[in-house]
Amino acid sequence: MKTVLISSFLMGVAVTASAQTLTFGTEPSYPPFESTTEKGELVGFDIDIVNAICNEIQAVCTFQTQPFDALIPSVKAKRFDAAISAIDITEARAKQVLFSDSYYDSSASYVALKGDMDLAKAKNIGVQNGSTFQQYTLAETKQYTPKAYVNLQDAILDLKNGRIDIVLSDTALLADMMKKEPELQFVGGKVVNPKYFGNGVGIVVNKSNKALQESLNKGLAAIKASGEYQKIYAKWMTE
Repeated sequence: MKTVLISSFLMGVAVTASAQTLTFGTEPSYPPFESTTEKGELVGFDIDIVNAICNEIQAVCTFQTQPFDALIPSVKAKRFDAAISAIDITEARAKQVLFSDSYYDSSASYVALKGDMDLAKAKNIGVQNGSTFQQYTLAETKQYTPKAYVNLQDAILDLKNGRIDIVLSDTALLADMMKKEPELQFVGGKVVNPKYFGNGVGIVVNKSNKALQESLNKGLAAIKASGEYQKIYAKWMTE
C-alpha cells in the first residue's frame, strides 16, 4: 500500500512539474468579467473561464493586472502569454494578435441617469480608453464629445456628478453595475456593429503563438461540451 501511495504521489509531482505555466493579463475593474475582492483576489466570469480552460489543458494559470489599453501591446511584446478582459474580436485587432474562439457574445449599450435623457439630447459621452466603445464613438457617432477613462467606474462617477450625459460599454457589464447603481437606466437599444463589437469576445495571444491559440480553443470547446461553461455563465451573467 505504501508503495502504491508513494508512486501515486510521485506521479502527481511529475504532472505538476511538467505542466505548462501561462500568465494572463487582465484589467480587474470590469465586473462581472473580472474584479478584485477586498482581499485582493481576482474573481469573475473571465477568471473562471481561464481556470476551467487551464484545468482542461493541464496548465497552471497566473494573472497580471494592467490598464486595459496596455493589454494588447503587452501581449505583442510577450510580457505575458495571453490576455483576457472582455476583449472584443475585431478585424483591426486581429491584424495585431491572434484570438481564441469567441467565449461570449457581446453587444454594447448606453446608460444615463434616470430621467428624461435620451440619445438625441446627449452631448458628452464616457468611454473606456483603448476600448472598442471609444473607437466606435470616435468613428461612428461624431455628434457626441467623448471623454476617455481608465476604467468604467470613473466614467459612472462622472455621469452621476453631471460631468457627462451618457456612458457606452458592454451590455452585461452595465446590467451588473446597475444592480448597485439604481439611479442608472439604459437608453436606446443595444448596439451591434461587427466592425467594433458583435463578433464576440476572445482570449488574445501573440501572433507567433498559434499553438497556444489552438490549445485554448481545445480547452474552450471541452468546457462547453462538458457543461462547465454554462455553469460559469449562470454564475456570473445576467440576461
